Amino acid sequence: MKQLTHYDIENHQQSFPITIVCDAIRTPENIGMCFRISESFGVSKIYLHESSPTVDNRIVKKTARNTIQQIPYDTYSNFEQLIEQLKEEGNTIIGIEITDESINISDYDFTSDAKIVLLLGSERNGISNVNLVDATVAIPMYGRNSSMNVIHSLAIALYETTNQLNKKNLK
Repeated sequence: MKQLTHYDIENHQQSFPITIVCDAIRTPENIGMCFRISESFGVSKIYLHESSPTVDNRIVKKTARNTIQQIPYDTYSNFEQLIEQLKEEGNTIIGIEITDESINISDYDFTSDAKIVLLLGSERNGISNVNLVDATVAIPMYGRNSSMNVIHSLAIALYETTNQLNKKNLK
């Protein structure tokens, strides 16, 4: 067995109709990792709140590596207005959040939605207005802790979403 380097690997590049909305994420590392994870999974676009660290932040740049140049992004100031705009554009808004109506992420059918927005809440307060979403999905956890880092949640959600979309495309 030989461990491969970046130079040995050629990914099958693919783009998905997935948009990420970061609801006032505060940590530069999380913003940087949002770009890195999103690019890895073929996300179409990222929206950052104007109060979040910008792509000019040194830590964001370092954590994102070169993915800031590889994925379109925009900033917004009004959360409700952005969500309404995305809905008008035909997106289904899916919050990655634990609510009393959350669906287990593996039970949610991501293939039934033509365009998907995965909504990430802030590290401290979650999604600012959960009543604006079309659905919420929760990641099952088996330890004592009831939450995980927002970017770890995003990675799991993107894996599940793209896995389902790829399986649908193979049929």
